[in-house]
Amino acid sequence: MALQIVFFSIFFFVSFTIAQGVRTLNVRNYGAIADGRTDNKKAFLRAWNDACYQNGGSIVYIPKGVYMVGSVEFAGPCRGPIMFLISGDLKAPIGPYSNVEKWIEFQHVNNLIVKGGGTLDGQGPSAWPYNKCQKTNNCDPLPISIKFDFVTNSRIESIRSVNSKNVHLAIYGCNNVTVSKVDLLAPADSPNTDGIKISRSADIRITNSRIRTGDDCIAIISGSSNIDLSYVYCGPGHGISIGSLGKYKNEENVNGVTVRKCTLNGTDNGVRIKSWESPYAITASKFLFQDIFMENVRNPIIVDQTYCPHSPCNQETASHVQIQDVTYRNIWGTSSSQVAVSFECSKKFPCKNIVMTDVNLASVGGEGPLKSSCSYVKGRSFGRQNPPPCF
Repeated sequence: MALQIVFFSIFFFVSFTIAQGVRTLNVRNYGAIADGRTDNKKAFLRAWNDACYQNGGSIVYIPKGVYMVGSVEFAGPCRGPIMFLISGDLKAPIGPYSNVEKWIEFQHVNNLIVKGGGTLDGQGPSAWPYNKCQKTNNCDPLPISIKFDFVTNSRIESIRSVNSKNVHLAIYGCNNVTVSKVDLLAPADSPNTDGIKISRSADIRITNSRIRTGDDCIAIISGSSNIDLSYVYCGPGHGISIGSLGKYKNEENVNGVTVRKCTLNGTDNGVRIKSWESPYAITASKFLFQDIFMENVRNPIIVDQTYCPHSPCNQETASHVQIQDVTYRNIWGTSSSQVAVSFECSKKFPCKNIVMTDVNLASVGGEGPLKSSCSYVKGRSFGRQNPPPCF
């Protein structure tokens, strides 16, 4: 009964009603064994399919315990709303298990809730030594821990992910999804363990979450629009990034991103926009970074349109990504690098309409007064500015 009450209260939020009773499908009744060794993929899928193919609402319930589960895809469309309630802990198989893009995937589902307070353990230390993607573009990425493809009108909340082999949580082709109260954790030196990666999605909200990883805390890439990040704690990691952009031929514009009331602590970057030097043209526009606290951040505000993390780098052409209509407002804290504000924009498509209001950063590096650096940028500044602006 308690599960049904939680189910109804949450799904009321996403604006649908359930005419009849909710059925709870316990994965243990489908043969799941919580011994941390047995692969429970088939049991989980049987419970999911029963939930997906019945009319009305369902709860797929994973009770407390440790469940090993191999790569699994929970596919729709389904006949009714589903809550995937993870109270137990899920463990990925040990090792890199090549030719697998993701560990857990939800695909083509409407009105989905994934929650429960459980932990997803990607067992990354067993796979990170096999990661070649930090050194070359010609590589096979390790599996993403949990991926949402073409999911709509849904929520992800109160989930903990540790030691992902690759990205912790990926959102692709989704619409109207809220992510809240997630805790994503991997060591600072773990390769490519982005917290959340968003692509080709719209109306996505990330809030009240803590992300401590070895790569971007949040990365927003091609085809994303109307993205809102708030009350996110980030660090360690590479900061909050828009991009990288412009690497591939068929990328789409990115617009309408708001980052507000966030904290970045000890990260390599603060708020960053990055694009490759390539001939692929898109627009990145209408971004607001507001009320952000930086503590001991290496590059608090950075635009890098010569991004190339490993060779070979193509520097024969300037970036064709047009960055415009970007506002930085009320950003304060400390920088561990002397250049605290850096705009290295495209010489072919200079950044334009960049607005900075009340930026107040102090040095913790002992290298003298903070500086700003600008190349190919057109902007305006208002209010208090430390370091002094370069436009």
